[in-house]
Amino acid sequence: MRQQKATDDDIDLSKPVELVALSVMERAARCQLLGSDRIITLRASRLWEVVPGAIVTVMPQKQWRYGGHPYLSGEIQSTRIDVKALDLEPLGLAEMGMWDPKEEYWGEEGEPIEEWAEPIIAHGPRPMFEMEQVLPGEDPDDPFNDPITRSNDLKDAGERVEAEKILMELCQADLRCLDAHSHLGNFVFDHNPDDAIRHYEVGLRIGELSLGDDFTGVLPWGLIDNRPFLRCMHGYGLCLWRLGRFDEAEQIFQQLLWLNPSDNQGVRFLIDEVKEKTAWEDRENE
Repeated sequence: MRQQKATDDDIDLSKPVELVALSVMERAARCQLLGSDRIITLRASRLWEVVPGAIVTVMPQKQWRYGGHPYLSGEIQSTRIDVKALDLEPLGLAEMGMWDPKEEYWGEEGEPIEEWAEPIIAHGPRPMFEMEQVLPGEDPDDPFNDPITRSNDLKDAGERVEAEKILMELCQADLRCLDAHSHLGNFVFDHNPDDAIRHYEVGLRIGELSLGDDFTGVLPWGLIDNRPFLRCMHGYGLCLWRLGRFDEAEQIFQQLLWLNPSDNQGVRFLIDEVKEKTAWEDRENE
C-alpha cells in the first residue's frame, strides 16, 4: 500500500495521538497514524521502549516539516502491542497435505514414548501448512543474498548499527516480515529480554492472525517459510522463561511442540525445567 505523508490537519496538538511504529532508531521512529496510511517521523524520549508494530500513544508538543517530510515531537504516554488493531492482511497458509504421526521418528524401538509426545501421537493425523513469508527486497534469482543474510553478515562483522538498520527497513516496508522481528529480538536477547520479548511478540501475534483461534494443523520446520513464525514463538517463550513467567512459557512451548512435533528447536529439552519453575540462571540445558 502506498503511504501518504501526514498533513498538519491530521493531528490535533491538544489531544493524544496514536501512532504505529514502523521502524525505530536511536532518536526517531518512522510511524503511521493508527487507522490510516499517513506517515510521520516521531522524535521523543523513551524510544527504547518502542518496537516496530507497537502502538504508541503520544501527547504532541510540536509538528513541523523538514525536506518535505512531516515530523512530530511529543511525550510518549504509553506503548502497547495490539496487532489486531493494525488491520494487517493475514499471511497466507498453503495446504501441504496431511501430517501423520505414524510416519515420524519417536525414538528407538522398544523405548518408551516421551510424555510430551503421547497426546500428539494419540491425536492422529492433522493437516499440514506452510505460512507465507514476506521478505521485502529479496532477489529470487539470488536466494543467498537476501536482506536477512546481509544483516546477519554485518552483525557478525561487528557492524551492528547497519545490521539493525536493514531489519528496521524491512519492518517499515511490511510489518508482516516476521524474520525481521525475530532477528531484532535476537539482537538484544542476551542482555535485555524485556526489549527482546516485544520484538518476538509482535512477530508471533502477526503470525497468529493467519491461524485464528481454532487452528489444529501442523507447521513443520522442514517447510522453510514456517521458520520465521516458529523463531518468533521460540524466542518469545525463552523470554517468558527468563522473566520468570513460567506458566506462560510452558504454554508457548506446548504450542510449539504441537505445531512442529519434530521439534527442531529443542523445546522438549527445556519444557521440564519450565514446568518445575527452574530459574533461567539455574537451568541445566545451557
